Amino acid sequence: MTALQSGGIMSTITVRGLDDDVVRALKVRAAREGRSMEAEVRTILTAATKGIDSERGFGSFLAATFTGLDAPAIPGRTDFPEHVDLT
Repeated sequence: MTALQSGGIMSTITVRGLDDDVVRALKVRAAREGRSMEAEVRTILTAATKGIDSERGFGSFLAATFTGLDAPAIPGRTDFPEHVDLT
């Protein structure tokens, strides 16, 4: 862990076993954003975990995640079973 000037503490992690294509894509994405790959990974992880520990419920999290997506088209049912008279 590293102490910050502001008094906070930052942890360090090491991620092993990343596929070369993933590393290459991270480098390209970082360059496109004008950041180092480390800064880009930090940005991605921060965005991915933002709000996880908030007071929102799981339903609110799901609603926010899927906002703007259209419901899938579900065809009408045509294979109804035949009526069986049990009397």
